[in-house]
Amino acid sequence: MPEIILNVTLHPVSVVLLSYLLGSLSFAVIVSRFMGLSDPRSYGSKNPGATNVLRSGNKIAAILTLLFDALKGWLPVYAVVQFGAAHGLGDGTAAAAGVAAFLGHLYPVFFRFQGGKGVATALGVLMGVNPLLGLGVALTWLAVAWFFRYSSLAALMAAILAPVYYALGGDSVWPFQAPMLGLLCLMGIFLVWRHRDNVNRLLAGTESKLGTKK
Repeated sequence: MPEIILNVTLHPVSVVLLSYLLGSLSFAVIVSRFMGLSDPRSYGSKNPGATNVLRSGNKIAAILTLLFDALKGWLPVYAVVQFGAAHGLGDGTAAAAGVAAFLGHLYPVFFRFQGGKGVATALGVLMGVNPLLGLGVALTWLAVAWFFRYSSLAALMAAILAPVYYALGGDSVWPFQAPMLGLLCLMGIFLVWRHRDNVNRLLAGTESKLGTKK
C-alpha cells in the first residue's frame, strides 16, 4: 500500500490550483481577526500585509503575518522541488506553483480578489527555490530598509535584484533552471506594478517611513 501511494502521479494543474488556494489565505486579515485587531484593509495603506499590520502598533501580529505569508509561498515550491520528481512533477511545475501562490496572495479568491503586494510571499517562494537565494534577497531588503527606512523602496530593490542574483549564481551557487528565472522575473514585474503608487509617493517625497503610524 505505501508503494502505491509513493508512486501516484500528480497532475500539475491540481498542484497549481492548490498552490493558488493556499496563497489566497490572507494572513494579515486572519491574524488581525484572531488577535482582535482592526482589519488592515481599513487603515494605513489599506494593504493586507505585514508592513501595514505593523502600523497597528502590534509587532507580534506583524511578525506572525510576515511568517505565515512567507510560509504559504515557500511550502508549494519546496514540496515540488524536493518531492515532485517521485510524482511526475518537474521544475516547470515548481515554478508554476510559486507563481500561483504569489498570485493567490495578490488576488485571493477568499477575500474578493483584494490582496496584498506580495513581498513576504515572494520571499517565501525564493526560499523554496533556494534558501541561499532567499537569504540574499532578504538581506538586500533589510539593508535598503535599514538605511532608507522605506519598506516600499526595499521591496522594489529586492524584486529587481532577485532574478539578477539567480542568473549570476546559476550552476555555481545553485542549479540554474530557466522556469525558475521566469518565475523570478514575473514576480518582479508584478511587485513593481503593485508598488506603482509607492513609486509616485517616493518621487514626491510623501512616502511613509517604517515605524510611522498612519
